[in-house]
Amino acid sequence: MPSFTRIIWVLAWVSLLTDMASEMLYPVIPLYLQQIGMTVAGIGWLEGTVQFLAGVSKGYFGKKSDELGRRLPFIQWGYTLSALSKPLLGWLTHPLWILGVRGIDRLGKGMRTAPRDAWLAQEAGTRKATVFGFHRSMDTWGAAIGPLLALLYLLYRPSDYATLFLLAFVPGFFSVVLLLTLREKPALEKSAPRTGFFGYLHYWKEAPEVFRKMIPALLLFALFNSSDIFLLLMAREAVGDTSVLLWNRSIPADAWIIGAYILYNAVYALTAYSLGRWAERIGTRTMITGGFILFAIVYAGFGSGVNKQTLVLLFCLYGVYAAATEGMIKAWISEQVPPEKTGTAIGFYTSLESISIWLASGIAGMLWTFGNASLPFYLSAGVATLVAAYLILLGKPKSQ
Repeated sequence: MPSFTRIIWVLAWVSLLTDMASEMLYPVIPLYLQQIGMTVAGIGWLEGTVQFLAGVSKGYFGKKSDELGRRLPFIQWGYTLSALSKPLLGWLTHPLWILGVRGIDRLGKGMRTAPRDAWLAQEAGTRKATVFGFHRSMDTWGAAIGPLLALLYLLYRPSDYATLFLLAFVPGFFSVVLLLTLREKPALEKSAPRTGFFGYLHYWKEAPEVFRKMIPALLLFALFNSSDIFLLLMAREAVGDTSVLLWNRSIPADAWIIGAYILYNAVYALTAYSLGRWAERIGTRTMITGGFILFAIVYAGFGSGVNKQTLVLLFCLYGVYAAATEGMIKAWISEQVPPEKTGTAIGFYTSLESISIWLASGIAGMLWTFGNASLPFYLSAGVATLVAAYLILLGKPKSQ
């Protein structure tokens, strides 16, 4: 087993448990909202609003944790809010209450993300890529286990979404209990305070040159990296309504698609730690570049049309892409900035990334509706290729 500090291990298990709870509900939340009478347009507006809230709050709380020189309070409150929101979804059915509950969940994510990643970077020392890879691996195991548990439960209790929301509280509760066992040392350095909710945006002026060269490229990629729901929609079209015959057994089309999504998370979890260790040898920027090239291959594959067999292969490659980029980008940022600015820098990026991805889903939806289903995939593949080429042309990084 990896020889990490206790803080790294606890944060990893907390992320696994929290993602297990969240991903138990991710596939069924749209179905539940339709069941209680919300329209597809209303669901889209709801999710867009709460994702925007999560995005802008990441920067604020990252900056605030730097100013106070504290990480743990933001992490504890963030995970607690997310845990409490799970059972409330099963009790409250008015759209405004649903908006409030989903907002609490996403606010919790925004509150904890940058402080947690900054604390991981501090604990990692010179092994940032390995630690972030390990953390993403544990987090993603939760993302694989969660929907599997939900699928098994709904096979026995179809449409019993309210009880599922209550069950999702259990792993969330244990994640909060684990956090109560942590203690934080007094901060040696604090960031200079700056008032205002969007004060973290001022970090751009003082950021290192390499940060200002790379972040716009990463945000351009995010602007064309739409929600995974579009991959699932394309997969649904590829599989169709007929059952899939596998090993002389008939598998329902929806189960095949959910299985492919679970496989994606499993591949992500299996490869994230190894790719993090490899990134320490070849450089985090090089690893990120390779991930974008894989993304382009996957999206071009989906755009050109997939069958039941290539669908599985593409979701596996997509898992490797995620392992090569998501944790590695945060590792790269933490390598470039001083420790007392890590929360602000990660918050700056993750905040704008969340807003870009929110816009990306809207763009993809319009291209799908008014163009054709393949258009958003080809466009995303093209942009990913351009961003990868740009990162290659940046030359050898001064620091990894």
